[in-house]
Amino acid sequence: MQVHLVDGTYELFRYHFALPSHVTEAGQEVGATRGVAGSMLMLLEDGATHVGIATDHIIPSFRNELYEPYKDGSGIEPELHSQFPLIEELLDALGFVVFPMVEYEADDALGAAALVAAEDDRVDRVYICTPDKDLGQCVGGKVFQLDRRKGLVSGVNEVQEKFGVPPESIADYLGLVGDTADGFPGLPGWGAKSAAAILARYGHLEDIPQDPADWDVTVRGAAKLGATLREQFDDALLFRLIATIQTDGVPTVTDVDELRWTGPKPELAAIAERLDADNLVERAEKLAQRLA
Repeated sequence: MQVHLVDGTYELFRYHFALPSHVTEAGQEVGATRGVAGSMLMLLEDGATHVGIATDHIIPSFRNELYEPYKDGSGIEPELHSQFPLIEELLDALGFVVFPMVEYEADDALGAAALVAAEDDRVDRVYICTPDKDLGQCVGGKVFQLDRRKGLVSGVNEVQEKFGVPPESIADYLGLVGDTADGFPGLPGWGAKSAAAILARYGHLEDIPQDPADWDVTVRGAAKLGATLREQFDDALLFRLIATIQTDGVPTVTDVDELRWTGPKPELAAIAERLDADNLVERAEKLAQRLA
């Protein structure tokens, strides 16, 4: 059995910028919503059976309480933001299990659901479907990261090759280099090469010797980097916490069987008509007939 866990918010952004606008007679932009729904049906058409889709029901999360400049959705175009509730409604009507996150983020839901799925002996592989570098920390064992757009599957070796550190050090890595997409800067002077070199040797922030003279790897500008790390160590720990996927208490599923797609719901036809997406009904029904 394979399980596919999809970042629905990422998909919504991707299709918003990839597809032409489509506005209903009621004046609602639905282009991205239709694109994501079609893509999820394609996943089933390609053979997926157990699918969970995580969404950011609202953008702010507990991380905004930890660090005020963290992403809050204020820069999202209204045409895109108005589709957040639509995508959840349409995917649910299509019969998919949706995890709408409020306190947590979609990334946390993906990590939490991956743990549940990986613990099931019937599951051979769990695919976290997003290119987001944060999710690299969840890779290992049965869990892989899948970039559906590029068709790239990443296991432990691929994460190590891409970032220079193993999955268990990804959050530490982001704590040093930052993540502009999420709105936290990392530490001044610490770039991808220096962070990867140090963390490949020491693993975690706490294990990096305070005196760079004690580092047994060569890093350009070590003295300055070491001073910055000492002076801003609390910031590095904060940024690492922000970058860490939270799995405890995140509401997803308790059993992998909940993720099995069994067909669309009766309300799909009405919702699809409202969103100018009648073609989705035929595709979903054809898939359901294949399962019967």
